[in-house]
Amino acid sequence: MDFLSAWIVSPSGLPFLWLIWGTHAQQAFRSEPRNISVQMGATAVLRCEVLRASGTVQWVKDGLLLGPERSLPGFPRYSVIGNPNRGQYHLQIEKAQLEDDASYECQAGQSESSRAIVSNTAWVNVLIPPSKTYFEVDMATPWVAGQKYTVACVATDAKPGAEISLYKDGVELTGGESFTMSGSEDKLLNTHAEVTVTALSSDNGRQLACHAKNSALFRPMETTLTMDVYFPPQPPVIVGLEREEVKAGRILRLECVSYGGNPLATLHWTKNGKVLSTIWEEDIDMQKSSSILNLKITPADNQALLCCESINLVSLLPLSISRKITVLFEPAEVILSGSFTAIEGQQLDLSCYATSSNPPVQIRWWLGYKELNATVATVEEGDNGGMTTISNMTHQVSREEDGLELTCEAFNQGTHFSKTQMTKISVYYPPQKVWIDAPTQDAPFHAGSKVHLICFSTGGNPLGTLTWFKNGKKVAHALTQTTFDRGVARELVLVLMASDNMAVYRCDATNEAKKTISSHTKLMVHFTAISMKITTTQEQLRRGQILTLECQSGSSNPKADINWSLGPLRFQGVEQPPQKSFYGGVSVRSFLSLNLSSHHHNQRVICQAYSPVLAEGVSTFFKLSVLYPPEFSPDQPTQIQVVEDDMVTIPLLLSANPEEVSCIWLHRREKLVKEGNLHYHWSDEFSLEIKNVTRKDGGVYTVECTNDEGVNKTSITLDVQYAPSVKAEKDPVFVNLGETADLICVADANPIISGMFSWKWLGEEEVAIEGETQQDESGLLTIHNVTRAHAGLYQCTVNNGIAPPASVDVQLVVQFKPEIQKGAQWRKVASRGDGTTTAEVVCQAEGIPRVSFSWEKNGLRMDFANPRYEERTVREGSFHTSTVRVVNVSAALDYAVFSCTAGNALGEDKLDIQLISTSHPDPPSSFRQVSVTHDSVTLDWIPGFNGGLQQRFRIRYRWDQSISFLYMDVFPPSAAIFTVTGLQPVTTYNFSVNALNAMGESGYADNNAVLTITTTARPEVGAPTDDGSVSQSAGLPAYVTVVLPLVFGVLLVLNSLGCFFGLRWKKRRGQIGGRGGSLLDSKKNEEKGSRQSTANNSNKYESRERINTAAQRTLLIDSGSETDSNVYETYAEESSHYYYPTGDYVPPLSPHPEETYVTRLPVDSHSHWYEDVRDGGLYQDILASSLPPPQHLFDCRFPHIQNDWRLSAYPQGSDRVREVVDVQRPQRESDLPFEQRGELV
Repeated sequence: MDFLSAWIVSPSGLPFLWLIWGTHAQQAFRSEPRNISVQMGATAVLRCEVLRASGTVQWVKDGLLLGPERSLPGFPRYSVIGNPNRGQYHLQIEKAQLEDDASYECQAGQSESSRAIVSNTAWVNVLIPPSKTYFEVDMATPWVAGQKYTVACVATDAKPGAEISLYKDGVELTGGESFTMSGSEDKLLNTHAEVTVTALSSDNGRQLACHAKNSALFRPMETTLTMDVYFPPQPPVIVGLEREEVKAGRILRLECVSYGGNPLATLHWTKNGKVLSTIWEEDIDMQKSSSILNLKITPADNQALLCCESINLVSLLPLSISRKITVLFEPAEVILSGSFTAIEGQQLDLSCYATSSNPPVQIRWWLGYKELNATVATVEEGDNGGMTTISNMTHQVSREEDGLELTCEAFNQGTHFSKTQMTKISVYYPPQKVWIDAPTQDAPFHAGSKVHLICFSTGGNPLGTLTWFKNGKKVAHALTQTTFDRGVARELVLVLMASDNMAVYRCDATNEAKKTISSHTKLMVHFTAISMKITTTQEQLRRGQILTLECQSGSSNPKADINWSLGPLRFQGVEQPPQKSFYGGVSVRSFLSLNLSSHHHNQRVICQAYSPVLAEGVSTFFKLSVLYPPEFSPDQPTQIQVVEDDMVTIPLLLSANPEEVSCIWLHRREKLVKEGNLHYHWSDEFSLEIKNVTRKDGGVYTVECTNDEGVNKTSITLDVQYAPSVKAEKDPVFVNLGETADLICVADANPIISGMFSWKWLGEEEVAIEGETQQDESGLLTIHNVTRAHAGLYQCTVNNGIAPPASVDVQLVVQFKPEIQKGAQWRKVASRGDGTTTAEVVCQAEGIPRVSFSWEKNGLRMDFANPRYEERTVREGSFHTSTVRVVNVSAALDYAVFSCTAGNALGEDKLDIQLISTSHPDPPSSFRQVSVTHDSVTLDWIPGFNGGLQQRFRIRYRWDQSISFLYMDVFPPSAAIFTVTGLQPVTTYNFSVNALNAMGESGYADNNAVLTITTTARPEVGAPTDDGSVSQSAGLPAYVTVVLPLVFGVLLVLNSLGCFFGLRWKKRRGQIGGRGGSLLDSKKNEEKGSRQSTANNSNKYESRERINTAAQRTLLIDSGSETDSNVYETYAEESSHYYYPTGDYVPPLSPHPEETYVTRLPVDSHSHWYEDVRDGGLYQDILASSLPPPQHLFDCRFPHIQNDWRLSAYPQGSDRVREVVDVQRPQRESDLPFEQRGELV
């Protein structure tokens, strides 16, 4: 087909096409594909040329058809090229890859005129160079010269396999082996070549090269490797040591050098086998290692062997060079020994010693400038290879040689150095004289006085050393000895004490001459008693015993008088005659007797020895340890106050001896356990700490304490104060109307204080509370002459000063006899009398306690056993509603007067309710103004009897200059409050309202009364209006407010007509196509009408009668609830609004354009159109600040279809919408049901 298309496109092929169709020749290959080789990435072309091609020409790769199209979809690098008119179908392969290495055939398929033909198989050989070449040899470890290593080179993923040649420094290595292995993919080969190489030191730094080539490469692929060959270094040499003899103290700078080696040699110095240095430097360019050694020569280096060693990683043994040195050194010290001091005439034995030196020294002696006689020296081997020398000498001294220098000289001939040691000799002789400078012995001193004694000594070598003695004992506290021109002095400063009285003080002078001379003196001292001691024979002291104490004063000079004291009390003891005692004084004894009590415990009895001469006394005390049972302090608190939830500590002020006291705490006769109780904690040994105190912790705590001496106990009252809690003694409180009510609340609080109760009325109005009294923990509110206004909640608040205050609400229920709702709307019930409807006669009464109902019909008590009559009573707080259902109302039997009697224990009330036929409604009543603005008026009224049918309301109004009335239908139809909008500012209007139902309309409210209202002035632009909103229409011309609604109304009428006729057309089509359902539809309509009649035929009408707000506050007491009750509970949410028993109540609302439904066109340019708000649910939405979507304006469905989602939430919504539709559907007199034709029964 492609071949034919080619000839259609090209007119030049027509003759050839005719030839093909005419001859039907066999197709054949003009040229067939041949084997080709192509480098990877290049383009390969397999030629195929077919003569007389009539079948489909395709290429086959490894048995896979590539497809008939020349672009070969699925093979982006493949394409068929050449001129198809000439039968050229060459296969072109771009960017050849390994996957293209395959067999290929060119095939021409069978046609009507020729059989299929297949070309020879051609192979495409894709040449691929090695992907990489690399050495397989471990060069992380350098080679070692002389060892053999295997070097391998690998060329990977080549096609065909690569040929590998190895070179060392440009010279090809022979004797290698190579082999191939499979590569990473099929058809690829890896080539391995190996050769053995012997490492030479000259190979270090040279390159190994690997060349890999195959037919895909123009030149070989090369990779190189630098050889790293280790070889040992040359032996080291030492530079800088020319002579072997070196003087001690010289610093030698020696250098050790080693050439060659890879790596370069490491060098280190040793001395006598111990390492001196391991620091060396490497010179890569010079291929040498060198190490500098700075060696300070010491005598210890004498005959030392210095060695430098070189080695690297491949040295078999270290290479070294050694040198021995000889050190010339002096003796380290010259030592003089022997005695250098002597008493004149004695001999000195002296010795001079020179330590090791090289060579040994010669010794000479000098005394002053005089050389002493030489002696023979002794030489011995010393340290560090040297020799020691010693010389001994004896010399007799005289007084004149005292202080001369004695010198020993040691001379070293090798170093030409002398070393000397000198010392002074001392020659001793004794002092010449000693005396004491002291006061006379007859003058007395007071103890504590300071006295100075000075001892002097002259002469002697050295000067004498002075020593003080007291009664033969050395005095240690004498001052330091001082020296003057010819002698020494030493002062003794005495602070006199008792022991100094008549004591002998002696001063001795002596020196190294070992001869002592002395001098002495005495002092007279007056002193107080040197000791005080109180003793008793009684081992234990107890309360109530008589204690006898003995006080003995130590020695005093002169005699002391003894006095006793105990705290502020002074006592005179019994004193004994004095006795002689120490230091030349006398001692005195005195006795004292005491009657012991617990107050004496730990007190001190003081004994004083007083000296009248010295006007001083010495005291001591005896601490009384009186054993007594536990006693409580007079300061022990007996009552402790604490606020609940705080922490309190109950202290226990206790004393006892012995102090090991155990106490038992009792609270309400129960023992408090110390262990494992987190509530109680004993902060110290006795005090009790209570955490998070509760009122249960209050009360009397009894503490009983015991020790070895006895038992005692005390009581402590814990007063726990806590915030009040309160409860009503009685709730609710019931009281009859006019009687006295007592509301009592009882508080649980501590403390109970006066005036802590307060009462508050929880109602809406401000009510003065009187009659509050308090009786201990009870608060009483007394209300006299109770009225229904007193009913409700009262709050009792208790505040005793501890936060928070507590409150409780008390309900006051005022009981009164029943009061039946008796408005006009409650006195009539209308229903059809044809036996098909059900009527509900409702009687609602308010009263407490529970109200019971009884019914009569035309004066006879009703029998509710009759199935046509059903009675049900519902209670909502104080409101009780009794409903009598009359089933299948009959005009003959049931049009009667039903009498309802409501009664309780306090009385009864009665109402007659008339069941009649349906009729037009009664006029509304109590028509009044609710609010007024510059352009709107809100009105409300009380609906009258609806005539038994659903009623609606219409407002009529006009202003002075108008020539006719304007009318506005109220929506929702059952609403009793409405806002008329679109009015002019500062204009007087007359308003009236009447009611309409299907049978007619009523007169106007309040006997055709007219309500005259004047609108307010227009507010300024942006100024807030009465309802809090901002005026947006100020400044608009009056005609704009009329024209715009008219135009919008016309559009809505046209839209409504279109929808109406459209639905009629659909309905007719449905009737034509399905008449079989008409019977079922009629039944449903009958049921619907019956339900509607049942819901409407009741005397529960909307009313603006105010529900007593005070009575409503009792609604929670014993109240029930029923789903059909229309009484609203207001107890839970009190407000200033009035509440109406209506299920259809909506707030006043000015209709918006999108919320209106036009019923007829205006009469003239000055009148308003009649409008109904379309959707009852809309008002509920506006309460939640949500307007309906604008698209409803032009929705052709009826309102009840549009708002199905709303009607589910508002049960009366469907009835309201049905009213709107009914209003617009005109009815003939004959179409009305029986009871709506105005015929009386």
